[in-house]
Amino acid sequence: MTTMGKYRHLGRTTTEAGHFVIMAIDHRTNLLEKLNAAVGSSLSDEAFVAFKQQVLQALAPQSSAVLTDPAYGIGEGIVSGTISGQLGLLAPLEVTDYGLHPSQRPLDFIPNWSVKKIKMMGGDGVKLLLPYHPDADTAAEKHTVVEQIIADCATYDIPFFLEPIPYSLDPAKSLPNDELLQVSVAMCKTFSAMGVDVLKLPFPVDAKQSQDDDEWIAACMAVDAACSVPWALLSAGVTYDTFLQQSKIACQSGASGVIVGRAVWAEAVDAQGDERANFLADVATKRMQELADVCAQFARPWTESVDKPASTIDWYESYQR
Repeated sequence: MTTMGKYRHLGRTTTEAGHFVIMAIDHRTNLLEKLNAAVGSSLSDEAFVAFKQQVLQALAPQSSAVLTDPAYGIGEGIVSGTISGQLGLLAPLEVTDYGLHPSQRPLDFIPNWSVKKIKMMGGDGVKLLLPYHPDADTAAEKHTVVEQIIADCATYDIPFFLEPIPYSLDPAKSLPNDELLQVSVAMCKTFSAMGVDVLKLPFPVDAKQSQDDDEWIAACMAVDAACSVPWALLSAGVTYDTFLQQSKIACQSGASGVIVGRAVWAEAVDAQGDERANFLADVATKRMQELADVCAQFARPWTESVDKPASTIDWYESYQR
């Protein structure tokens, strides 16, 4: 049975129908590098903040919640009203270098940031990206990290959105689809049983290896069967058209929605001025709305995967957090 606080926060991150339609722009170092390359110079902190605020302002109205970082997204977003009090808010814990193979990425945390601070500033969810393979030497260490965050989230009664990313044990090779599915199922079973609140999952089939809808459906059904908690599909840098098709299949197979970033707004990085503003107002906005429509039509409400907290008249007497 979930707690009153977590139940309330999960409701704030979803649509009225219970679907995650979350726009993610918590990217930092690698996004800044691409923005610098697009203009041929180093952006100031103020310019990086302005880019994130522009994306947030354009896409928040089509989103049930946003996922963004404390330095460049959350602070100015709250103060300016771009992240309104009616919008769900998720925050990451980690610093991630996408330039490294997942097997080689250290698990670094944003300095001076914590589950406690996310709750104190009004956040509705805590997110951790976790490169993962059950047979890796680091698996036990990562389990310990996840257990600690689960405990912290229990203390502050805020949902934990875990983003486990499968990877090949051989940095020179990609996971073949059969192993990708095996790892995906294993991590869903492991982390569901440990007590994470929501799984933020990549599609369990590499689209570069297979475009077979039947294989995609079977893989998503296997993932859904392995999850005893709600799960949402992440975009993992694929094109929008690919992600749209993946989203339909994932939601039809039991996903409770999407948490999408670059598939919606990536082209804004290379655009400038009016071109960027027009892209965000037109193409990116339509993409976000189309994904919201897919979730509304096909996704499973998160409430179907979570037991309701007790609501007897004396529920608060034993509510100890």
